[in-house]
Amino acid sequence: MKKIYSTLFGLIRDIIINRKFLWQMTKRDFRQRYLGSYLGILWAFIQPTVTVMIFWFVFQFGFKSVPVNNFPFILWLVCGMFPWFFLSDGIQSATHSVIESSFLVKKIVFRVELLPIVKIISALVVHIFFVALLFLMFAIYGHMPTIYNLQLVYYLFAMICLVLGISWLTSALTVFLRDVGQFVGMMLQFGFWGTPIFWNLNSIPEQFQIFLKLNPAYYLVEGYRQSFIYNEWFWEHAYLTAYFWCVTAAVMIFGAWCFKKLRPHFADVL
Repeated sequence: MKKIYSTLFGLIRDIIINRKFLWQMTKRDFRQRYLGSYLGILWAFIQPTVTVMIFWFVFQFGFKSVPVNNFPFILWLVCGMFPWFFLSDGIQSATHSVIESSFLVKKIVFRVELLPIVKIISALVVHIFFVALLFLMFAIYGHMPTIYNLQLVYYLFAMICLVLGISWLTSALTVFLRDVGQFVGMMLQFGFWGTPIFWNLNSIPEQFQIFLKLNPAYYLVEGYRQSFIYNEWFWEHAYLTAYFWCVTAAVMIFGAWCFKKLRPHFADVL
């Protein structure tokens, strides 16, 4: 256990030391992802924006959805969709981070644990754009920023920790089992519909709600809604907060342990 903690603290130190290198790798990742397209990295923002506009048109004018907690349904919806975009994109892209950068794995001086972080930073850049869009959408509907919005920094940190822990595990396993990437994509599909993003948790019988709350994504999605809609602080949900961080800490420790154990064998397989 002490070795795992030293690994985590050492990683934080390496992130600070290699921050310029990580940023260069992030820009390289953006360029490679949209290489050959006329609009380039703008596609990273255009595609999700168009998706949101389609949902807005469908639910606002097609289904004429009713407000949730006196807020337009589209605002309630995007508060759940935007954090999920980050979770999904971060996990899915980081899962393939080691394979895509196999040329760096064989360099002894390079710390491979940083590769998933590059993908997470890429997803974070896009997410910050959507957080700004979220503020704009609320302002258009007449809801100005409040002090509760400040805890977005906390929920963003919580998301990064969860995604990083999962990514260490999945990226290490993908080197040896390429099917892991397909499995991760399938589980994200289940996670999307199993998380109250499109539907309200109160529509489920109360005795079953506790099982859905075990999903760590629920804590993050509801956290964004608490920050923008419900005006609640995260410490007001002490038990759920404690549960989330216990799960996230376990995922990070287990992910770091698996990555460290499998790391010496990466070069033999790639």
